[in-house]
Amino acid sequence: MSNHLRGWTCAVTAAWLLAGCATSPATDPGHETPVPFQLARVQEQSREGVTVHLAIPTEEEVAAQLGTGFAEHGIQPIWLRITNDGDADLWFLPIAVDPDYFSADEAALVAGAKLSDQKGAALTAALRTKALPLFHAAGTTSEGFVYASHVRGGRFVDVRLTGFRQSVRMRFAVLLPTEGFDYEKSPLRELYARVHEFPNLSVEEMRQRLREMPCCTTNAEGTAEGDPLNVVLVGSAATALAALSSSGWTFTEAITVDSVRRMVGAAIAEKAMLTAPVSSLYAFGRKQGIAMQRGRSNISQRNHMRLWLAPFRCEGKPVWVGQVSRDIGVKLTRKSPTLTTHVIDPVVDESREYLLHSLLFHEAVDRFAFVRG
Repeated sequence: MSNHLRGWTCAVTAAWLLAGCATSPATDPGHETPVPFQLARVQEQSREGVTVHLAIPTEEEVAAQLGTGFAEHGIQPIWLRITNDGDADLWFLPIAVDPDYFSADEAALVAGAKLSDQKGAALTAALRTKALPLFHAAGTTSEGFVYASHVRGGRFVDVRLTGFRQSVRMRFAVLLPTEGFDYEKSPLRELYARVHEFPNLSVEEMRQRLREMPCCTTNAEGTAEGDPLNVVLVGSAATALAALSSSGWTFTEAITVDSVRRMVGAAIAEKAMLTAPVSSLYAFGRKQGIAMQRGRSNISQRNHMRLWLAPFRCEGKPVWVGQVSRDIGVKLTRKSPTLTTHVIDPVVDESREYLLHSLLFHEAVDRFAFVRG
């Protein structure tokens, strides 16, 4: 990992460890109880005889299912259906989903603080009844909610079950329909729907394609260079996002009056904003399809990354070209709609390696290599 390599210096490939359990929209599993949410937003994974359906409902759906809203109280119910077709009894570990999850009674107490005693008791009974059981006997199907801490925009959900000499793990990346995050305002969904039409390259052909690419991002007009392109991820959107979000990378908000106001407030107060907006840079003639970051205790310090879906595949998998850098301060500028911009650590190789190390630490990489730019 020599620091003298510039431009294209890292191809983090994602024949991910998750490749065997890719996420896809669920189909009707055939159980008597229907899925309570729109099927297009339910994710499904199967592994070692266990099938998990998962959805994070909107606040309106939560209120319809549970009788009240929870977001304002810092609670986010996550719905799961677990089918155990294996031979072993399994225990579900809610602490893997969220170490700070709420018990049913605790969630009822917090969300129902202003309710009458009668309505509060009804809410407690409902949340107990609809909570996901912890024990899942072989040959059974159970469903219910985990009452997790509230997260905006998107979240990683780590589903783990354990039994006698058996452990099952499935990782989900869920984008939430909040109408306030940058990926909701990009053409990524439409572009990704055509990814199977892109040229399919071998690894060596992809390496040569990367060597021939420009060194850097640009502005919208293509007249000025921005941060250097320095990372490549190979893998489906589901596996790549799950790998990144499980490694501590969070989604970023779109630049709006509200997000800028909160970002400025966080900067003045020297506080964190883990979903702070990221300005637009351009590659392939378009702005980034998605941006992610690993925030720190102060908004002026963070690692952030922009990703573009490349117009080619590698060994049948989508390719994501990216730019990752470390913010180490804030300065004023007239070039940004927020009138501020971050000071970038000039040693971008270190930022790239930070990304790689975060993925390796969380066992989310199958193989990686470096490409001279």
